[in-house]
Amino acid sequence: MNETRARSTRRRRNASVTIHDVAHRAGVSVATVSRVLNGKQLVREETANHVLSAARSLRFVPNVAARTLSIRRSQTIGIVLPDVHGEFFSEVIRGIDVAARKEKYHILVSGSHSDPGEMLEVLEAMRGRVDGLVVMAPDVALSSLPRSRATDLPLVLLNTADDAHDAITIDNFGGARAMIRHLAQLGHTRVAFVKGPDHNADARERQRGYRQGMRAISGGERVEIDGDFTERSGYDAALQLLDMSQRPTAIFAANDSMAVGVLSALADRGVVVPAEMTVVGFDDIPIAHYVAPPLTTIRVDIAELGRRAFALLCEALGEGRHTRRQECISTTLVVRKSCAVPSQVKTSTQPHRKLRGRKKGEEA
Repeated sequence: MNETRARSTRRRRNASVTIHDVAHRAGVSVATVSRVLNGKQLVREETANHVLSAARSLRFVPNVAARTLSIRRSQTIGIVLPDVHGEFFSEVIRGIDVAARKEKYHILVSGSHSDPGEMLEVLEAMRGRVDGLVVMAPDVALSSLPRSRATDLPLVLLNTADDAHDAITIDNFGGARAMIRHLAQLGHTRVAFVKGPDHNADARERQRGYRQGMRAISGGERVEIDGDFTERSGYDAALQLLDMSQRPTAIFAANDSMAVGVLSALADRGVVVPAEMTVVGFDDIPIAHYVAPPLTTIRVDIAELGRRAFALLCEALGEGRHTRRQECISTTLVVRKSCAVPSQVKTSTQPHRKLRGRKKGEEA
């Protein structure tokens, strides 16, 4: 108790030390101390070292609020996500945070829960607290919201795009199509797809890639089951598929979280993966490598998505530019141990089904 009281007393004492005290101790002007503490390159090295030594000896703690007013920067960026729960969002935050710390920025994170009203409230709450925003809104079109002064800040969109803002998207369509091509090469023709939410832009693009990929399979049969990107919805979808009179030979979940739910349901029903059922996902979240069996999936470098979003925002903050930039993160097929040749093909002497060439101009 005494030690706690002593630490509290020391913090109050340190907080009472001002920039004027540092200037007096160092024998320089307040302006010189300010330039040194703000990292300006206008002070001789000897003087700068002297000022820093004086600040350390006094245990000087800069007044962040005062500094923000003086330079009109908070050195903080806002991150708005549909949710803050789940490995995908955690990786996005980590990528932004690591990049931000290198540039001496802090982050302020909030969730919109994919609700336009909450999104507007969050943006308004961040106004005046942040220098710029990274907004992931695959469920909410920013242009549909009432005018907010917060959206006048430098802003980078993730997983969605419009003409008014910088944006970084994922090649969801190409990734889903590549997965179907891989399953077709193994011999799968009846592939079930566990969808994401209908209003989600990522989910729609992954569904479009699945559909186009299936059209390229001779005799391909599509089976689509509703999901919402959660483990529970993947579990429930797998049970529906297992109750069908004609089961699929492979289940493609639109994200890894749902694929984890699918694996759990199959284990509960005694279905062996991949001997009796192939299961694949999308995103390559960290847990995908450690489930049993390790999950074949489409890899999105999620942390890199965050890093690139921050880099784009930094450019806008530093340059004050108005030319909008839109980038697309590529995806990669990662083959692990959750997929195999379907059992009926293993015991058949018939060759695998061939991919049917897409007709010119064919659309999803």
